[in-house]
Amino acid sequence: MKPPKLPSKMPLGEENQHEEFEQELLELEQLLVALKERYNQVQADRFRQRELQQRFKQVRHSKLPEDKAQLKQIKQQLEVLELNLESQLFSWGSLKEPFWQAVRFGGLGVIIGWLLKSVVG
Repeated sequence: MKPPKLPSKMPLGEENQHEEFEQELLELEQLLVALKERYNQVQADRFRQRELQQRFKQVRHSKLPEDKAQLKQIKQQLEVLELNLESQLFSWGSLKEPFWQAVRFGGLGVIIGWLLKSVVG
């Protein structure tokens, strides 16, 4: 898809808006690619987790020493997969904007409350 041709005599403010829009669009595309990659990783990890859980159930009742070692290895792999599935669900990047908005507006509310209390009282 080709970007639309911009008129050669565009006002400076309008040109800046187009540049900002293009920048935001590029960031959105990058976030979408990252989301697709994360989704594919989660799907693969869930599939692997189900496979390991089935293998764990099969080997669990065995008394052979090599099966016990395999059980320990399967447990470790399951723990790693669980961490991978849980990670990046809540990262600082996803919580950064709501956090700062809460700080900003919460602080503003406290300041307004103090001002109103000092005026009234």
